[in-house]
Amino acid sequence: MKRKPDYIFIGISVSLLVLGLVILASAGQVIGQEKFNDPFYYLKHQILYGLLPGLIGMFLALKIKYTFWKKISLFFLVISLILLCLVFFPKIGYEFGGAKRWIKIGRISFQPTEIAKLSFIIYLAGIFSKSRKIDSSTIVPFLVVLSILGCLIALQPDIGTLVVFVAVGAIIYFLSGGKISHLIILCLIGSVIGYALIQSAPYRMARLTIFLHPEKDPQGIGYQINQALLAIGSGGLFGRGIGHSLQKWNYIPEPIGDSIFAIAGEELGFIRIILLMGLFLGLTLRGIKIAKNCEDKFGSLLAGGIISWIIIQAFIHMAVVTSLIPFTGIPLPFISYGGSALVVSLVGIGIIGNISKFSSH
Repeated sequence: MKRKPDYIFIGISVSLLVLGLVILASAGQVIGQEKFNDPFYYLKHQILYGLLPGLIGMFLALKIKYTFWKKISLFFLVISLILLCLVFFPKIGYEFGGAKRWIKIGRISFQPTEIAKLSFIIYLAGIFSKSRKIDSSTIVPFLVVLSILGCLIALQPDIGTLVVFVAVGAIIYFLSGGKISHLIILCLIGSVIGYALIQSAPYRMARLTIFLHPEKDPQGIGYQINQALLAIGSGGLFGRGIGHSLQKWNYIPEPIGDSIFAIAGEELGFIRIILLMGLFLGLTLRGIKIAKNCEDKFGSLLAGGIISWIIIQAFIHMAVVTSLIPFTGIPLPFISYGGSALVVSLVGIGIIGNISKFSSH
């Protein structure tokens, strides 16, 4: 039976969105002024290319019954794979900081990996919802698609995003009834591949070394994480106040992206940053409830996969900035600068909102 959408879930999402814009407005002031002579350049860009199309996408996703995505899952996945390949083509792919992660058409650029996250989740929800029992007809396509996506993402390179793909894939497999033993084998294989990727790039090995021995090279490879910890520590209980971060004055790299949680911690302080984390926790719990109470397996797996993607990415970002895990660049959902990430995240929220119409709240 169709009901009203889960307004609590949508309300938490909007709260995160508004708070993210406030944090971004502050974190981007210095580099916006230096690069574009406009302290609010990044905020305006986020609103124009992220918020507005994202809200339109969320509204449409709220209106479209979630079963529609199952019908186009394979087509959507193929388009995503093509886009991931295009980043390696000259004049189409855009390289920044030694990474090929963007497609640029005129003045518009976007990250195909963000689109691939959603298409991957929809595809897996589709194939795993076809039957009650996990067999070769489902596990083989799962492993093949994960391998292809993994190779394309590793070549960019974007190891943080690769971890998100593997983790979300494993969760959807588990939710669909997969065996724990299979997941353990998958984790072991992933660990071997991960170790090989670390060994293949000196900077990755250096990041692991710094994580284990933070006192080494504090002005080199360990500089960003040391400055992030300094920012969070200097925020104290109540923070310096919105707009009063010192670290954003060219002390910390990527203040609007990979390090934005550090800026938030410095300005908001421990108590308010706990409230921010509480919003992510509330979003997760509400999303899990929607997934659990959905009327069919596809909707349940789809909602579970989308909320897993958001919370896993948020956890990795926060854990990296607080030095709980080795450094890897990954944005904080709803908070970090990035139009394509915000658009796809809001579409994902809209899909879960639509699924909630067919779940018991």
